[in-house]
Amino acid sequence: MRVLTTIDRDQIAGLRERQEFFWLDLHAPSAQELADLGDVLSLHPLVVEDLRESGQRPKLEDYGDYVLIVFYGARRDDTGRPGLVEVEFVVHGDFAVSVHSDRCTELGDLQAQFQSRAPSSEQFAVYRMLDSLTDTFFPVLSGIDDAIDSLENDVIRRPTDEQLQRLFALKRDLVTMRKVVVPQRDIFIRAGDDIINLPGLEAGTRDYFRDVYDHLIRISELIDSYRDVLTSAMDVYLSTVSNRLNATMKQLTIIATIFLPLSFVTGFFGQNFGWMVDHIDSLAAFLVLGIGGLAVPAALLLAYFQRAGFLDR
Repeated sequence: MRVLTTIDRDQIAGLRERQEFFWLDLHAPSAQELADLGDVLSLHPLVVEDLRESGQRPKLEDYGDYVLIVFYGARRDDTGRPGLVEVEFVVHGDFAVSVHSDRCTELGDLQAQFQSRAPSSEQFAVYRMLDSLTDTFFPVLSGIDDAIDSLENDVIRRPTDEQLQRLFALKRDLVTMRKVVVPQRDIFIRAGDDIINLPGLEAGTRDYFRDVYDHLIRISELIDSYRDVLTSAMDVYLSTVSNRLNATMKQLTIIATIFLPLSFVTGFFGQNFGWMVDHIDSLAAFLVLGIGGLAVPAALLLAYFQRAGFLDR
């Protein structure tokens, strides 16, 4: 098996003439390079158009002698945010072509493996290409799982707006991944048959592609479970914030209730009754009637709140 990274007409023609299977991997090819690719491999114009476009929905289209597969992997960007890697595959009995606008290190590592040790069959080579992209979701989801656990602990300890924004961001990331994983899972219900039935490929290798399908089922289940956990974490955040607000309101209510009789007492004394003016003429009378009139109701209210449990947090 040969691994190519550039379009060499003479080399490709020689490989096809000898019916030697090859893998052509193109990173960010130009429109002219894709046109040359369609010409040298006799690809349908719609296939060439799909190879030019990005942001497509995962799909598998059968063109008789070959199939077009739009497939996605996952990765983390420089900031640690999860992202997607889109790869278009053209699988033929004599060759496989992969086109991607973003650099895909997994396919680069796979090329090095194939060059050091050739795959046992063409079907196994195609399987390894798709499987290497599928497996990229697992470390990304593992990182999301760790982030959710950390956020749950932080929310219970002290909820902040930043944590809520982080929860929403993680949920958006999971929704983005689910939009590609579910269609990929669905197309692989029949992908094995469509690929192994291509002229030039051996039958009886359905187990390879069933393994990819099993991985996609597991990934989709993980995404759904993490979405449920995130929803629960948001509920915990809202409940914690609500409980803290209730505790604050209780404290403010206690303070306002204590000051209510004090306001009454000061207002009563502020009416300047003649008896008060004539009899509160010493320090002792001031302390008993003035300060005592404020301290006693405050102490009685605090004792009542303590006995009723209102001061317990």
